[in-house]
Amino acid sequence: MTMTRRHTLLLGAALSMSLIATACGSSTGGDSGAATTKPAGTQANAATDVDAALNAGGTITVWAWEPTLKQVVADFQAKYPKVKVNLVNAGTGNDQYTALQNAIKAGSGVPDVAQIEYYALPQFALSKSVTDLTAYGADKLDGTFTPGPWNSVRSGSAIYGLPMDSGPMALFYNKEVFDKYKIAVPATWEDYIAAAKKLHAADPKAYITNDTGDAGFTTSMIWQAGGKPYQVDGTNVTINFADPGTQRFTAAWQQLVSGKLVAPISSWSDAWYKGLGDGSIATLVIGAWMPANLEGGVKAGSGKWQVAPMPQWEAGGKATAENGGSSLAVPELGANKALAYAFIKYADVEQGVQTRMDGGAFPATTAELNSPAFKDKPFPYFGGQKVNQVLAESAGEVVPGWSYLPYQVYANSIFNDTVGKAYVSGTTLQDGLKAWQDASVKYGQEQGFSVQ
Repeated sequence: MTMTRRHTLLLGAALSMSLIATACGSSTGGDSGAATTKPAGTQANAATDVDAALNAGGTITVWAWEPTLKQVVADFQAKYPKVKVNLVNAGTGNDQYTALQNAIKAGSGVPDVAQIEYYALPQFALSKSVTDLTAYGADKLDGTFTPGPWNSVRSGSAIYGLPMDSGPMALFYNKEVFDKYKIAVPATWEDYIAAAKKLHAADPKAYITNDTGDAGFTTSMIWQAGGKPYQVDGTNVTINFADPGTQRFTAAWQQLVSGKLVAPISSWSDAWYKGLGDGSIATLVIGAWMPANLEGGVKAGSGKWQVAPMPQWEAGGKATAENGGSSLAVPELGANKALAYAFIKYADVEQGVQTRMDGGAFPATTAELNSPAFKDKPFPYFGGQKVNQVLAESAGEVVPGWSYLPYQVYANSIFNDTVGKAYVSGTTLQDGLKAWQDASVKYGQEQGFSVQ
């Protein structure tokens, strides 16, 4: 369950275009053991380097907060006893990115492997702070992963990480509440708004969902609506939140905000967990990593919750989006790239995938998503429902063509200062998005991007 508080991750201006300007010199960090890295040449040579690194052994440092990686590391070391893996939690999301940026600027202490979320990866990729893995044969993995995560680690022909998990979206709903008030599971967003009105009228203390402004949720919803507000070509960026997909989302969601039909409770707060348990928050539209969070954090909801497909903008539609998810990347200044690649391939393609699934992670690999053992697994928490059937189907319906900004981490950090005002004042969501757009354009231009 990589998505521990993977909603809006804040990072200040410290992680800015200074990362773009960082020179990629030689690293002075970390014990690389016997197999040191040579510049990657052909794929054949790089693959030989990986095998040689495993045979020679050595030490690598992995920065990650994902809890299931602890067992992956133990299993990897058991399989390759000459290899020592130092697993370090350098902070979750923004905290780790700040530490990673500082290490890159200093030219020392850079880890060999770093967990980097999909929305943040472009910021490191554009600066060449992470290694293009095609020389190690990563391009041969095309088809191994579902389209959303695979596209998120690529830029042109370059591959800057291997997908660790994914977050195709679905509707998590409290069936007990829906049954009590005779609310049908909404198939469209129009149905969802009607359900919100019916529920709140029946019980003024109950809400269809919570929302106080969340960058990750908002961009995922725009994504599903067909919006493409970000167009990126290297350092040339276009930002346009007046596009039809964005307006489709804001026109619908504004009805919930203006009608006070969403609970004014922040996700991941104590009040949020309580609301999910007592039924006062009746649904979540969220990524496929959510089951483990409900099971672990909302014990009172056991047997009450179910999962359904994400509501659609058009009746009969089949469109979803990604919400959350991480890659494992190899920093350019890492001391042992060959051994690092061997580890991330083990974790994200080989035996580590099943290990992480056993720990509650949602895979990004098509083989696991399509396996009967995965799809037909009953979830006692969800009343025995085969939840993965819904989630796996969603993974194949992610709308293609989405892009994040090459400074999305910064953009997300100012979301509540712009769009967030729509939840606490008379500002509309569309006006808030225009303010977010203007601030993001200004920042990008100040950092040397060509932004329109």
